[in-house]
Amino acid sequence: MRQVIAPTGLWRDGRLHGGQELVIEGDRLVAIRPRSDAPAREVALITPLLSDLQVNGGGGVMVNDTPTPEGLRAIAAAHRKLGTGDILPTVITDAPEVAEAAADAVLACHGDTGILGLHIEGPHLAPARRGTHAARFLRPLDRRSVALVERLRGQGVAVMITLAPELADPALLAALVECGAVVSAGHSAASHDEAQAAFARGVTCVTHLFNAMDPMTSRAPGLLGAAIESEIACGLICDGIHVSWPMLRIALRARPRAGLCFAVSDAMATVGGPDHFMLYGAQIQVQDGRLINAEGALAGAHVSLRDCLVNLMQHVGLPPAEAIPMVTDIPRRLMGLAPRNIAVGMPVRDLLILERGV
Repeated sequence: MRQVIAPTGLWRDGRLHGGQELVIEGDRLVAIRPRSDAPAREVALITPLLSDLQVNGGGGVMVNDTPTPEGLRAIAAAHRKLGTGDILPTVITDAPEVAEAAADAVLACHGDTGILGLHIEGPHLAPARRGTHAARFLRPLDRRSVALVERLRGQGVAVMITLAPELADPALLAALVECGAVVSAGHSAASHDEAQAAFARGVTCVTHLFNAMDPMTSRAPGLLGAAIESEIACGLICDGIHVSWPMLRIALRARPRAGLCFAVSDAMATVGGPDHFMLYGAQIQVQDGRLINAEGALAGAHVSLRDCLVNLMQHVGLPPAEAIPMVTDIPRRLMGLAPRNIAVGMPVRDLLILERGV
């Protein structure tokens, strides 16, 4: 079966193209050409599948509860159905054996389409900014965690590790940087000076900007202020719950240049799955789009990266040419990975097609 699709915008080769059409035969893209008079299905946008650097779960599965190759593949499959082609499975604060099992699972999946590497979020966090992470598992950065990251990097696996840099032993932090991990500041009470010192030592990212860090005030900009004014990459949960739309607009406008922010879902098991799951033995429930624990506090996000893309355009007001790289090229560049692209011969399943109305 042959069909022609005419997008208003086509993200290809790192920029947005207009006036193009895609010809599909069966399950393959067979031509990309200027818009013709041929009957076509008109859509808003076509992009490569998205890349999400913070995925705690999906399809009813959590990385921490099922740190196995089968668990990671199930999570990746759930997100692929929602337009995300590649994920960085995220293991949150837990016993050391859980992170090590997740690392083993990633090594077993290395090379699989859809699994980029591993994001280790905790347990080396500031207790005052731990959020939903269990206090009983928090501990300072130690040689055991560094060895785990070094083992993954030695096998060519992309690694992001989120920690509170103000609490990290400088020599151990340097070892993480030296092995090529992306060290990200998060769940941190760092002052502005401490944050700048961490950036100078090789911290190249900030995890879920605004969340799990001190608020910025007139005399204490903290990690938040240091990140916004820096050239450091910053992740943002773009669900309108973790950060309001006005604050997202303010942060994006305040950055030194474009290309420094990327969107993450921070997705939990409910994305593509049931409306509840267990975390540290307690039930987390979706309520009005929010993931709430028994105390009524936020516990991760119930949003897909595709939803984040639409939110950036609809609610934040970004033009597609600015929003699309935040869920495609920018996160991959941060991890040292080539961008996904759209090319003749590729499977149609590797396209994200957004209909009218975005």
